[in-house]
Amino acid sequence: MSHQLPDVQATRPDIAVGLSQVGVTGVEKLVKLARADKRPIVLMAEFEVFVDLPGGRKGIDMSRNMETIDEILEDATDGEFDRVEDVCGDAAERLLAKHDYTSTAEVRMSAELVTKENTPASNRPTQSTATIIASSIATDEGTREEIGAEVTGMTVCPCSQGMSESRAREELIALDVDRETIDTFLERVPQPGHSQRGHATLTVSSDGSPDVDLSDIIDIARDSMSARIYNMAKRPDEDHMTFAAHSDAKFVEDCVRAIAEGVVEEFDHLPDTAVVKMKQSNDESIHQHNAHAEREVTVGQLRKELNGSV
Repeated sequence: MSHQLPDVQATRPDIAVGLSQVGVTGVEKLVKLARADKRPIVLMAEFEVFVDLPGGRKGIDMSRNMETIDEILEDATDGEFDRVEDVCGDAAERLLAKHDYTSTAEVRMSAELVTKENTPASNRPTQSTATIIASSIATDEGTREEIGAEVTGMTVCPCSQGMSESRAREELIALDVDRETIDTFLERVPQPGHSQRGHATLTVSSDGSPDVDLSDIIDIARDSMSARIYNMAKRPDEDHMTFAAHSDAKFVEDCVRAIAEGVVEEFDHLPDTAVVKMKQSNDESIHQHNAHAEREVTVGQLRKELNGSV
């Protein structure tokens, strides 16, 4: 004899407090990204799935959440998507439709993207890694999607480089080198400064889906630091990276501002209401702490600031 199982989640909790995000994390799925005239890129993506919960309900339908996310992500595995943010947007909209007690559904995704490139001096094949960041929030008013990436690069401290340059200038003066030669030498040969591995993050969000190319986001973030780095490097490549980084020393704040400039220059088609999140974190080499800077701002405000109208 069968009996009906109680729906405990739908009962009233002892403490009637609403929650903004309830769901599951650490859901791993394969996602295929389509590429023109090439084989698709296959990503091992990790998802987080949330809905809001009113105070009068004890819990969400966890199995229903998993059923929905499995359904859309299995579709993504079987087919191909042009943009990863569309996977999140589709899943969030389905979640919202299947939960009559929720007003907001959110899906976040991260995955490692590996692309092929050549080293800067020896032109040897190597690979580059970026962490893709995508998310979507669906409400009755519409869906807002976000796409971005975190990349790794190299920075050099302008302050320590300035001190090294001052020391070099004093030594050259003591050796009776004329001032014009000293100035020319120091201009051509950047002096030492403490360097560190830097982590740049850039995301763009807008109502609907931001019209930006993920590869452009990655390029802006990589170029915001003192130099790009490469997983494989011969000695000419090491020399190239070291010289390039010391020729463009940047504070952590400079990196975020370089991202801002890159966004305005590259994404001139974005509406003023689009929002960018820019973040730089440096693993300091001569300190035990890290340096950090970030900014979240609308594209419209960023344009005003860079045009000097603020």
